[in-house]
Formats: sequence, structure tokens, C-alpha cells
Amino acid sequence: MTGELSPIDRAKFVAAKKAVEFIEDGMRVGMGTGSTAAWMVKCLGERVRDEGLKITAVPTSSRTAKQAAEVGIKVSTLDEAKWLDLTIDGADEFDADLNLIKGGGGAHLQEKIVAAASDQMLVIADASKSVEQLGAFPLPVEVIPFGGQASRRLIEEMLEDMDVDGRIASLRMNGDVPFVTDEGNHILDLNLRRIGNPVALSARLNQIPGVVENGLFIDICDAVVIGHGDGRCEVLDLSGNFNGGSQADGAGDNLFSELED
Repeated sequence: MTGELSPIDRAKFVAAKKAVEFIEDGMRVGMGTGSTAAWMVKCLGERVRDEGLKITAVPTSSRTAKQAAEVGIKVSTLDEAKWLDLTIDGADEFDADLNLIKGGGGAHLQEKIVAAASDQMLVIADASKSVEQLGAFPLPVEVIPFGGQASRRLIEEMLEDMDVDGRIASLRMNGDVPFVTDEGNHILDLNLRRIGNPVALSARLNQIPGVVENGLFIDICDAVVIGHGDGRCEVLDLSGNFNGGSQADGAGDNLFSELED
């Protein structure tokens, strides 16, 4: 398998493999959406199949639900699960305070709801997602289709007063038509380049009529498993309170050799 994986995919794989070690029998687990989360679903499916692991799994998108079913994971809804022990998801960016930008896959609304309804959130990412300051990755903002142009104008006007380096909002497209989320909404990608105050920006965005939710995850993430292209991974936990399982001391682990199996 090693010859088949690029360094980025190898980093995503080892982070995902480490993350699913935190899942214990009987847990209620939120499953994220995106390319790194897809590796997590695959690795979790292997544990369900090979170890008989019994969990309640709540996906954050129709894509994740479909993939989970394909690897033998039975899925539930958040309403049925009521509350979750752990959510594992990817991120488009994370900073030193474990604040995130998410939504590159267009599922940040469900992802934020599921993460907020969990005792803990564990992010899996390759090392390139670590940034000194959020904002290089466009910030997704989910808006209802009605009055979309008005919402866009209000957002761009609001950005004039914010500590950011860019103020352009672009409608996300799917070919020749607007991208549509699982909830039937559209996404505006804000090309900000740098976000000086993520807390203030998130609050201001969610006050604008038509905005459903934004992709800033602040004080939600508890730890990050960072994968590297050479097979190393490390667990970054600023609070020291992450207790997702027995592998919390995994900093510096090298899972590269396991790829040979």
C-alpha cells in the first residue's frame, strides 16, 4: 500500500488510524465529512468488521452515511443518539489554540451541530493544515437561497469593519449551478487571507439575516491528531483533558510500518 499512497494521503491515513484507536465499545461517535474523515470511516469499518466493535455512529452528511454503510457501519441519527461521546472530523485549517476552519466539503452546518452535541471533538489532519493564523483557506458561510445576493452584500459590507485582509465573497458552484448543501442551502466562500479576530467575525456573521452558519469552529475542538508523510503522527491536546481512550500518549508514534500490511 505504501507505494500507492502520496505523502499527503499517507499522512491522512496514519492520523485516521490513530484516531479510531480512541473509540471504545459502546461509544456514540460522530463521523465527519471530507477526504481525511473518509480515511477515518474506512479504518473504523475495519475495526467493526475485525474486532466486532459495537458503536452508535452518527454521520455528518449523506456522503459519510453512504460510505459508512459500504464498510459495514450501521448509522443512526443525532436525535436517536441524543448525545455523543466523541466526534472525529477533519479540518481545513487549525491554529495553535485549536480553532478551526471547516466546510471545504460543504457540510460544516451538520458537522458543527454534531461536534457541539459531543463530549469531545477530535480532529484529524495532515501537518499542512496547521497555520499560525486562520484565513488562508476560504471561510465557508452557509446561506439560504432566498435573498442570496442581499446576504452576500451584507456580508461584504460587514467585513469592512473586521480585522481581515480580504473582503470578497464568492458563491460556491457545482459546475454551472450553485453548490447545494444537504439542507438545500448555498455556500459563500469568503476569501479573507487572514482573520485577526475569529471570535468577533463568527459572531458578526451569524447576526446577518440569511446566514445559517459559518465554518469557524471556536472552542469546540479538544485535540488534533496530526499525520505526517513519513508515517509519524502526534496528538496535540492543549488542555491535557482529552480522554477519548487509552492512546492519548501517542505523540511521535510512527505508523508507517503498518502500511506494509
